[in-house]
Amino acid sequence: MMKLAIHGAEDIRWEDVAQPEPAAGEVRLRVKFVGICGSDLHYYFHGANGEYTIREPLTPGHELSAVVDLDPSGRLAPGTPVTVHPARFGGDVAGLEQRPHLRPGGDYLGSAAAAPHRQGGAAEYLIVEEGMVRVLPEGLPLERAALAEPLAVALHAVSLAGDLTGKRVLVIGAGPIGLLVLAAAARAGAATIGASDVRPEALERAEALGAAETHLVPRDAIADESYDVVFECSGVAVALTQAVRAARRAGTLVQVGMLPNADIAVNLAPLLAKELTIHGAFRFADEIDEAIRMLAESDVLAAVVTHVIAATDAAEAFAVARDSSVSSKVLLAL
Repeated sequence: MMKLAIHGAEDIRWEDVAQPEPAAGEVRLRVKFVGICGSDLHYYFHGANGEYTIREPLTPGHELSAVVDLDPSGRLAPGTPVTVHPARFGGDVAGLEQRPHLRPGGDYLGSAAAAPHRQGGAAEYLIVEEGMVRVLPEGLPLERAALAEPLAVALHAVSLAGDLTGKRVLVIGAGPIGLLVLAAAARAGAATIGASDVRPEALERAEALGAAETHLVPRDAIADESYDVVFECSGVAVALTQAVRAARRAGTLVQVGMLPNADIAVNLAPLLAKELTIHGAFRFADEIDEAIRMLAESDVLAAVVTHVIAATDAAEAFAVARDSSVSSKVLLAL
């Protein structure tokens, strides 16, 4: 079979390897589509994602859709369309019963956090545990189903903010995750949703998904204390400062974008006088099931996918995915 492997910064190869065989309790999938995530971009362009450095060839990809190829148990018929919950959680930890994704010792598809690395889904065939497989509802296209994982991330972030009914919400960063957070906030009952970004093309996509207010940074100032809840989805230090200023007194800020693993200049002074609540958002627990239902209910989120590029043209696909002026979510077709 063929798979992608990142060997280092801007070194990705389409390699021929032996087809894997599932053991008891495992399923072999024929992968169809894999989304390129921000972490994949970091691995490809920098050879590292935050503190996680590539130490051996890494197959990227944790956003995927597939069909069952072989299930030794016979429970899943060949050809069954599926997506995958990409996490294997660590052991039980007191106080984290409802947050298994925060337990130490787990791993995630396409991640260099562990040694050996947890290889990802950008391969023709993928072996996963049966419990990670999610069967898709009839009629949900495989292309759209590849959004299940990032939509689950968005749904989890929105859940951390509490009840959004009637609230004014700002999403900073209208990339793929920001757009999905916007959609999840609308679903949660937000009254008005604003979006900010440095790219007008990204804001056009946000408007198409229902953003009532847009702010092109730095041209358009965002008024201090103008939103009840702010989701920071860019991972840029200055945007976190902006988020603190935009949140109203006693408001809520959810940090969704991955911040660099370094000391960064952020002005948090208004945090105190406003008594803001700040949540960090990390992956998700079981929200992928809700994400699948949401994707099946409407085809609106299909617009988040702007490009589908053959995995054999991975270097081109990563370059397109990096340029938010031309793309939102880019899928690799296998």
